Amino acid sequence: MTYQNPSLDPVAELKANVARPFEDAKAMPKSVYTSEAFCDLELENIFRKEWVCVGRADALKSAGDYITYELAGQPIMVLRDAEGFLRAQSNVCLHRMSTLLHGDGNARNITCPYHGWTYNLDGTLRGAAAMGKNEGFCKAGMKLPEIRCEEWLGWIMVTLSADAPPLAEQLGEVEALVGDFGMADYRQSFRETHVWDTNWKVLAENFMESYHLPVCHAATIGGLSKLEEMECPPSHPAFNYHWILKDADKLPIAVAHPQNTKLKGDLRRTTFLLTIYPSLMITLTPGYFWYLSLHPEGPGKVRIVFGGGFSPDFADDPKAPDYLAQVKALLDSVNVEDKGCTERVYKGLCSGLSQPGPLSHLERPNYDFAQWLAEKIG
Repeated sequence: MTYQNPSLDPVAELKANVARPFEDAKAMPKSVYTSEAFCDLELENIFRKEWVCVGRADALKSAGDYITYELAGQPIMVLRDAEGFLRAQSNVCLHRMSTLLHGDGNARNITCPYHGWTYNLDGTLRGAAAMGKNEGFCKAGMKLPEIRCEEWLGWIMVTLSADAPPLAEQLGEVEALVGDFGMADYRQSFRETHVWDTNWKVLAENFMESYHLPVCHAATIGGLSKLEEMECPPSHPAFNYHWILKDADKLPIAVAHPQNTKLKGDLRRTTFLLTIYPSLMITLTPGYFWYLSLHPEGPGKVRIVFGGGFSPDFADDPKAPDYLAQVKALLDSVNVEDKGCTERVYKGLCSGLSQPGPLSHLERPNYDFAQWLAEKIG
């Protein structure tokens, strides 16, 4: 028996891995999960260049509503400005470079917690105390650097790259695929941040395949779908997806609301699992949605934005509080199961005797994700 040579270049190992046809595919080599150098390549070639999700636009309803995020080492704030537009900008003061806003909330203006420099919501410098004797200081023209921000089907997406293609150009096929669901109108009910002890790709791959559902989620959602009903088509250049069918008698909020007359046939009970590269994972049902937005915190830790909510008809239903309690309890339990599974995978990846095994036909999205990753890193 041969084992992976730890001295091999992880990029070279990944290229050799993706050269296999899908019919002979194996899981990605261990080094792409455990190598510090490979993680640095991901930050440079992926997270500093691609579109990354920070949340839902409907969570920022009023002027001054904001959320904060750190993208590839750059602190970012996203807020609703005085004119009602979404705006992303650097979350670092122009004085001594303290971070400005923290967490999420509402601010009439942006005040640095270090020396009190204040900024308008558009990022222009509003005031700076005790600067009158500095002859080189000129408040006019001082403004927080802007960061590209787009709202796409209700998602707030940001990128540090000036060259990333517009989202509508990259993801038009997603809109066509799930257009009948009206995802842009779904309403977020919760958003949380977690850190797990696993590699971000382990969690991404876990989401991409439903092969693990009957076992990992035996106590929660494992019985809601059947392996033989799952379909995993080849991926698109910027995303992959698969779908499963759910029964109304097992989870009524996962199927179309009785007042929903737009969805017909199997679409009324179809759950789409969408992975928008690199790191937005969306579970979209006719009744509710939930999502994960992933960011590496080194090879062995992943920062997760976890959120979810409902389609408009369920959100407006008098039983909405009960639905939310039911969905949130279910998803929290699912997360506990996924955390255990993905942290055990990372522990196994770090062991000396482990090696990648063959993929099932139900793991087609994982194979395509490896192809995408190799292209971006290579």
